[in-house]
Amino acid sequence: MAHQLGHTQYGKAETRVVRVYRDTDPHEIVDYNVSAALTGDFTDTHLTGDNAKVLTTDAVKNTVNAYALEHGDAARQPESFGLALARHFVEDVPQVTRARVRVEASPWLRLASGGAPNPHAFVRAGQYTRTATVTYADGCAWVVSGLRDLTVLKSTDSEFAGFYRERYTTLQPTDDRVMATSVTAQWWHTGDGADWAGAFDGARAALCEAFAASHSRALQQTLFEMGCAVLDAVPGVAEVRLSLPNRHHFPVDLSPFGLDNRNEVFHADDRPYGLIEGTVRREGAPDPGPAFDPGQGW
Repeated sequence: MAHQLGHTQYGKAETRVVRVYRDTDPHEIVDYNVSAALTGDFTDTHLTGDNAKVLTTDAVKNTVNAYALEHGDAARQPESFGLALARHFVEDVPQVTRARVRVEASPWLRLASGGAPNPHAFVRAGQYTRTATVTYADGCAWVVSGLRDLTVLKSTDSEFAGFYRERYTTLQPTDDRVMATSVTAQWWHTGDGADWAGAFDGARAALCEAFAASHSRALQQTLFEMGCAVLDAVPGVAEVRLSLPNRHHFPVDLSPFGLDNRNEVFHADDRPYGLIEGTVRREGAPDPGPAFDPGQGW
């Protein structure tokens, strides 16, 4: 039987690079985890072991580190850093036809000393991880910003009732529950020259405000309202994709101890969990093409 080689990609995953900007006082810092995947004319290395066209993954790592210094202005934001790297791999390496660069940014906050912000000391903020994925091919760039691990909770103002029932349904309806989730969100920009920091801050604030302000009859409803809020807050965004695991909180039965638990003491169950995912698009938005990760690896 004849066999054919299908889609391939390769690169360097999770290059950790920290850039300290010492040209200003106070200092600034960015902390990135960068992964790059390259697609192109690499059939020979798979079929015959001829590596003449293979850009080594070590060179990919070295490029990430060098660009953090050589392209310092671009490195200040994960989106612009991803754009610089993706364009380089496609435009400067002839056999590369497409590059996808994913940047995870860990935020740092300035510490205080003597009642004022310290110019050189930082504490890592653990509320979320900022993400950016840039795809570049045929002279076009697709930029997707996002975040993950943003854990939010509502102690009330959430219900879940009226759902379909059959012989295996045991869940009881409720008109007052704790609702918690760990938000993973991605939003696709229609251009590649946005105010990346401003757009990110606006999108994150919109996600949080929509979660807090809406009365939820289902996490699915809340997902849609959160996506709409991002589209309203950031005009340059055409599509938002959300993944919301339901971090279940179950009231503990304290009746054996003569105690009436009025929705005050809960067991937080980490698994199994409901996983609610969806896409919210601006009406008339163009097709996102290869903007989002295809699902094979990443």
